[in-house]
Amino acid sequence: MLLGIAWDSNLYFVRDKGEALIIDTGTGVNWHVYTRIWESYLDGIKRAIIFNTHEHFDHVGGNGPLREWLEGKGIEVLFAAHEITAETLEKGDDYVILAYYYGRKFEPQRVDLRLKDGDKVRIGSLELELIHTPGHTAGSSCLYLDDGEARLMFTGDTVFKGTAGRTDLPTGNGRELKESLERLSEFDVDFGLPGHGNYIDDWKRNLAEILGWFQ
Repeated sequence: MLLGIAWDSNLYFVRDKGEALIIDTGTGVNWHVYTRIWESYLDGIKRAIIFNTHEHFDHVGGNGPLREWLEGKGIEVLFAAHEITAETLEKGDDYVILAYYYGRKFEPQRVDLRLKDGDKVRIGSLELELIHTPGHTAGSSCLYLDDGEARLMFTGDTVFKGTAGRTDLPTGNGRELKESLERLSEFDVDFGLPGHGNYIDDWKRNLAEILGWFQ
């Protein structure tokens, strides 16, 4: 877990058996800082998936620089996202992506793995399940990993420690967010790993308190 610098989202790097998964990429402004940290973890990596939890620029702006950096090291790179997020990124729809808010421009990109709820992302021997959690944006999704030793939920901006994602931006929806939080509360999670801020170590209590605001 790398805490995002300035406006950047948090970034996550998972590796297993010659493959890597990067979850969210920040705005792209500070990509060189993150790659210096990751450099020593690339030995033996032949393939990497960059997964975006949703469509906002502070989570997808670094996609291009990170792809170029990885490909420059001879690593095959695939982009993955929920199909709604994928459509937005391929169109370069800045009404939803909000690159202009950061004074930047997002170049449309191809998404290789257009995923649906329940689909799996496989990295080496690890399998992560995509949980579609609309509310913050229409394409917002989480990744759930249960490898028998730890149960992790990568939540993007759907839920944080002590709060949930805002719903007042394009494609946000408060009713959908509530339903997504209710669904997430059914999972057994040791640590929630959000798009901003610190990890969530009291998963069910955290969600119960947030859902109480919707009553």
